[in-house]
Amino acid sequence: MGCLATLLEGMFLSYQVIARKWRPQAFQDLVGQPHIRQTLLNALKSDRLPHALLLTGPRGTGKTSTARILAKALRCPHAVDFVPCHECGECKDIAAGSSLSVIEIDGASNNGVEDVRELRNSVHLMPSTGQYKIYIIDEVHMLSTSAFNALLKTLEEPPEHVIFVMATTEVQKIPNTILSRCQRFDFRRIPVRLVAETLESICAAENIQAEKEALWVIARQGEGSMRDSQSLLDQVITFCQGPITLAQVTEALGLTDRQLLMDSLLALVRRDQKAALEIIERLFQSGYDSKIYLQDLLEELRHLLLIQITPAEKLTQLVDLPDSEIEHLKSLGAELSQEDVHLLFDMTLKGASDLARAQDPKILLEMLLLRMASAPRLHQLKNLWAATATVPATGGPAPQAARTPMPTQQSAAPKTSETPKTAEPPRASTKAAETPRASTALPTPLKATAVAAGARPQPTPPENPGPQDWMALVQQIKGVNPLLGASLEHTCLLQAEGRNLTLGITEKKKFLVDQMLSSDFQKKLAQQLKNFWGEGFQVQVEPLSQESAQASSSSLTPKALGEKIKEEERQALLQQVQEHPLVKKTQSLFKAEIRSIKEIKT
Repeated sequence: MGCLATLLEGMFLSYQVIARKWRPQAFQDLVGQPHIRQTLLNALKSDRLPHALLLTGPRGTGKTSTARILAKALRCPHAVDFVPCHECGECKDIAAGSSLSVIEIDGASNNGVEDVRELRNSVHLMPSTGQYKIYIIDEVHMLSTSAFNALLKTLEEPPEHVIFVMATTEVQKIPNTILSRCQRFDFRRIPVRLVAETLESICAAENIQAEKEALWVIARQGEGSMRDSQSLLDQVITFCQGPITLAQVTEALGLTDRQLLMDSLLALVRRDQKAALEIIERLFQSGYDSKIYLQDLLEELRHLLLIQITPAEKLTQLVDLPDSEIEHLKSLGAELSQEDVHLLFDMTLKGASDLARAQDPKILLEMLLLRMASAPRLHQLKNLWAATATVPATGGPAPQAARTPMPTQQSAAPKTSETPKTAEPPRASTKAAETPRASTALPTPLKATAVAAGARPQPTPPENPGPQDWMALVQQIKGVNPLLGASLEHTCLLQAEGRNLTLGITEKKKFLVDQMLSSDFQKKLAQQLKNFWGEGFQVQVEPLSQESAQASSSSLTPKALGEKIKEEERQALLQQVQEHPLVKKTQSLFKAEIRSIKEIKT
């Protein structure tokens, strides 16, 4: 225990030395906060410095250091353009925290109303030397409500010689009455690139050899905090006792080897299952944490996607990686589409969620990487969909991927849209007998125009017309007279004896019976029958009871029959997709099922 305590004490003292030597000494030394540096310098030069400043932001971004720099800039007698000399007694006292005119208060341990009352009693006393008396209140959000209320009046009307500088990481806990009386400065997380460059300058000044990749890993673990990054650097220096290498940093901080991540990406990009298994073995033999590995893999996939879509001039702002790794990811991204990267990211994200509940993380990680390494490329699925979902525009052969050709409305379109050269039109009933769906072809604008202009041959009625012939006739009538066709869509052909037609209409639409029996409706219907089926047709309309409608399969209206045919075609297409070998393989990999949009909605 004694040795351990000595080691920890040595590490702490070593960190204190590094932190003290490499704290920012002037506004120009603030790393990653150019907006704050410029604002404070301009305020000092123009004599517009506010009497109360609130510095807020993440930990380790320079809030307290900025407060001390501001105090030096105001108190140093030898400052040139508000750059302190750091050599005079005043600068040294401020740096050591022993200046009588710069009072640092810890808000966490002095958060009571009595402490604020003492501050109010002393705030009116003039500084012993110099022009300004500066109060630095760290972690100001820890003050109690009564303490804030006691401080409120002093902040509102402070003496001219007093400057308040308050620092906090949780600005949302500060009352609005205090916020409105302060000028707020928001500190940002320091970019990894700037942190790595600062760590590199520290190592150069301390004569410590360090690999750039190793310093990048340390900076990345600091998560935008310069103080945390310096602490990790000191820990690694103590561990290495010599040159700092990437392998030593990985071992000292318990991180995933960067080369292992790069090899993992290469295996996933090239769909190499054998390499994926080797990565699993390396991962567990090295003792890396599976959760950290998946989190790092998610981050690398994010970098891979950003490198694909981000312009070169903005790449370093979004991707915090060394140039060598960026070039490597560029070469990997050239082999994948953006959709493929999204797929790998989603699979990794789901695997990371499942890993928290897994009894055996190794098995789950093995199956996850194997599933990702054998996942089909999305362009293969697109080609499959194009092969199965594309319907031929003519009556030619169906796609090669389909097992059985499927009759469609488009396949019959050329026969119904052509203007016949002879006096005999196409026989819808014969087509219906050979291929039931072929007779459902809609009339094309060409035929509708020909009928309207009278440029059509003498029509011939079908032999023994059935429901599909009636549906085709209704669609033809609808193309010429939409209102008449819309009414006939709710009827069904019950009986056809010669030229006597009996139409049925359901109970829900029985209010149309009187309309259909009117002379005007009968006249229009007879004219359309004459145009398409010939002269001499007599039409009767009868209400159709619900029992007879359910008992007879021929009682389907054109609208219901069309929906039935479309549903059959949809089911046939879905069956073709489900039976395709590539789809079956995809289902087994993702443990998924093929469902239609209609099934998902219900």
